Amino acid sequence: MDRLKQLETFAAVVSRGSLSAAAQAEGVAPAVIGRRIDALEERLGVKLMVRTTRRLSLTHEGSAFLEDCTRILADIASAEASVSAGGVKASGHVRITAPGGFGRRHVAPLVPGFLAQHPEVSISLNLSDRVIDLVNEGYDCAVRVGDLPDSSLISVRLADNRRLCVAAPAYLARAGVPQHPLELMRGGHECLTLSSEASQSRGWAFMIDGTVQHLRPPGRLDCTDGQVLHAWCLAGLGLAWRSTWEVEADLAAGRLASVLDAHAAPPNGIYAVLPHVRHLPLRVRLWIDFLKHSYATPGYWTAG
Repeated sequence: MDRLKQLETFAAVVSRGSLSAAAQAEGVAPAVIGRRIDALEERLGVKLMVRTTRRLSLTHEGSAFLEDCTRILADIASAEASVSAGGVKASGHVRITAPGGFGRRHVAPLVPGFLAQHPEVSISLNLSDRVIDLVNEGYDCAVRVGDLPDSSLISVRLADNRRLCVAAPAYLARAGVPQHPLELMRGGHECLTLSSEASQSRGWAFMIDGTVQHLRPPGRLDCTDGQVLHAWCLAGLGLAWRSTWEVEADLAAGRLASVLDAHAAPPNGIYAVLPHVRHLPLRVRLWIDFLKHSYATPGYWTAG
């Protein structure tokens, strides 16, 4: 019981941003919250968070531990909800937001199947590349792709996502296959890039000499829309740096081929992001489980 309380306290402190805010929500003194965090860190033998009078930040170990805490607490809440009152059915409304491109391909198509399983649930889906403020705008869950910024929000990893350098076979037959990422910087290849107005500001990531380096290769074509870049790439107009969630089916079908795989950067993630984990509604927990199960289904990403 003490261990569970420590996990709940740790998640609450991160979610609310301070020991005093977590203490106020629970109706205890901040010193009580501090002692629980101290006991947890002592038991684990690692520092989970750095606390100052002005701010709280997670250590690397704390960030990793938070993901497991979120999953464990959500599993417990879901288990309790599923058996309380003789077993409850999921019901009510869920407000979800996701990026436009990913949402159209890998969120919206899954909604009908989820609603078929849970007929008493309704869903509002917002597809926007703007980062939605979940708390202030009243959303239950966001699906986000890529590295997440430090935040008091709770995240659950749904699947891995890699970025690959890809091209149509016709383009590679015409222009040749690059052997090193730095070749792209010398102008020997047509590179299809997101314009400076788009959200991708750091460039294409590659492992070079043991470290991740970001390159901004030149090219005659750029666009603010990743779906257009994908279409141009399929048409053989050049190389593109795209996520596996977008091109996996094309790779499996031979419409695209990946290059520079030996220099591929480590994967980032696809996440469900929540404003909090305490008293997570069953309908939200089941939605997250549905996404995880769907994304883990063999052949899902290559099915087109």
